[in-house]
Amino acid sequence: MAVLYYLQARITQRLAELRRPEESDRGDGPVPTAIIIAGLAVLGVAVLIWATGLVQQYMNTEVPNMPGAPGVGDGT
Repeated sequence: MAVLYYLQARITQRLAELRRPEESDRGDGPVPTAIIIAGLAVLGVAVLIWATGLVQQYMNTEVPNMPGAPGVGDGT
């Protein structure tokens, strides 16, 4: 429970610091940052879908029969 009180105090303190006039103009706003994070999330999902498709395609391929391989045709 002490950790929660500590976090609440730190967050409150940090928000108070950010509301000061000298800290209010820090360059970019939160909207471009949110757009970048959303774009990275979409890109991550796209890469995950692409990789899943590749793996599914690989797993659905037929294993070729090799006539000279051990265990082929000897009933085992």
